[in-house]
Amino acid sequence: MQFTLALDGNTSPHLMRRSGEGGGSEMLMERLNIGVINQEKALRNRCFSGGGARTTQCVLNSGACSETLHFQTHSSRKSYADANRVSAVILGGGIGAQLFPLTSTRATPAVPVGGCHRLIDIPMSNCFNSGINKIFVMTQFNSASLNRHIHRTYLGGGITFTDGSVQVLAATQMPEEPAGWFQGTADAIRKFVWVLEDYYNHKDIEHIVILSGDQLYRMNYMELVQKHVDDNAEITISCAPVNESRASNYGLVKFDYTGRVLQFFEKPVGADLESMRVDTNFLSYAIGDTQKYPYIASMGVYVFKRDALLDLLKSKYNQLHDFGSEILPRAVLEHNVQAYIFTGYWEDVGTIKSFFDANLALTEQPSKFEFYDPQTPFFTAPRYLPPTQLDKCKIKDAFISDGCLLSECTIKHSVIGVCSRLRSGCELMDTMMMGADIYETEEETSKLHLAGKVPIGIGENTKIRNCIIDMNARIGKNVVIANSKGIQEADHPEEGYYIRSGIVVILKNAIIKDGSVI
Repeated sequence: MQFTLALDGNTSPHLMRRSGEGGGSEMLMERLNIGVINQEKALRNRCFSGGGARTTQCVLNSGACSETLHFQTHSSRKSYADANRVSAVILGGGIGAQLFPLTSTRATPAVPVGGCHRLIDIPMSNCFNSGINKIFVMTQFNSASLNRHIHRTYLGGGITFTDGSVQVLAATQMPEEPAGWFQGTADAIRKFVWVLEDYYNHKDIEHIVILSGDQLYRMNYMELVQKHVDDNAEITISCAPVNESRASNYGLVKFDYTGRVLQFFEKPVGADLESMRVDTNFLSYAIGDTQKYPYIASMGVYVFKRDALLDLLKSKYNQLHDFGSEILPRAVLEHNVQAYIFTGYWEDVGTIKSFFDANLALTEQPSKFEFYDPQTPFFTAPRYLPPTQLDKCKIKDAFISDGCLLSECTIKHSVIGVCSRLRSGCELMDTMMMGADIYETEEETSKLHLAGKVPIGIGENTKIRNCIIDMNARIGKNVVIANSKGIQEADHPEEGYYIRSGIVVILKNAIIKDGSVI
């Protein structure tokens, strides 16, 4: 005897047809219905992460008859998401205070990551790899280098568009709002809603993906959009399980067994944090020990129906400025807001410590995150650099970028950026070196030495540990950077460095004189 079990977005699983005859079939039907209802939550949770059309098959033995029962459940899909009708908006970030001093002269998405990329390359590449090629990037603070990188990489770097474009929307003054600055994530989009509306009408856009520019992850956004379409959601929030130590850094969500978000709380603490604890056992197949991850956090990645977004920004919540702290907590009470559970690698690198740890984690084996995937590559600006030159070096667990000159040095558990120069006897451990924009010839280096100046790169016999070295830094001979006193926070801009969370950050273009000890 065979039954087919149907599951759609509005009803509990139910029998669609029966094949075969036999005694006790009515009793069998009754028992089956009871079992089906009890399985509803598990079946729905297993389908939480969206993606392609899903089919779940079960084989059970019934006590009502000796025959084996075969069940087939499938979610009814009304339509497929079309990437040509999806646009992405990447938020270029605010002042970037938590990543200071790396953001002292650049926007957060322009901060180098992984040796040769910029943070903006992550959402941009994810968009292209997902088939989304209608992209807006909203910028405000220190945006010159970000604008330059976007132009070199995506507007002139060999990436072609058929019916798409990348447009940079920089904060600007408007007659009705002379101040001009974005007041929050939602306000940034609201200030350019007239541009978006015109473009979306012209291109027949149906869904808008809103992304952050300070995260490290690989994601197919069209799977998220498909989940959004399947649920007929007005808003879908991409979420990830997090542990208790990190939970207060994010907006947390609670949802029912259908995936509908019931509560959204931005960065709760104390009793509020405890109230957002959820049972994550339904994710055990993906994250292992669910007891370590009792919270579900918003990734700051959203999908909106176009009309819903415009209505929220222009009418219903036209005085509210931020999605996480203001709009979403209200929207979940009045709109169909759905959760999409992302169980892949995801790291918010919006602080010095998280940024530092995520970069060094790239050198570990096996690495939780890989830039190496020919099917979904991460794009960046072409630099046309020569291969790195190594001369009697000792290297273990390291990322070495193009164009470096490394001579008789030791590198352990470190990331070395483009055009870096390490001279004889220097040692780097647990260090991220962002590299340089320029080369200095041997002749130029000799002249600098004769003049008592420090050439670009790291000098002879210098020892560096637990450090971030920003672009174009000049570190002299016999320098020790180790923070041996364990200082957690310190500001020494006149000496070319800061300390954040115990990590020494050498400033961009800093000069550290011979023999210095930090």
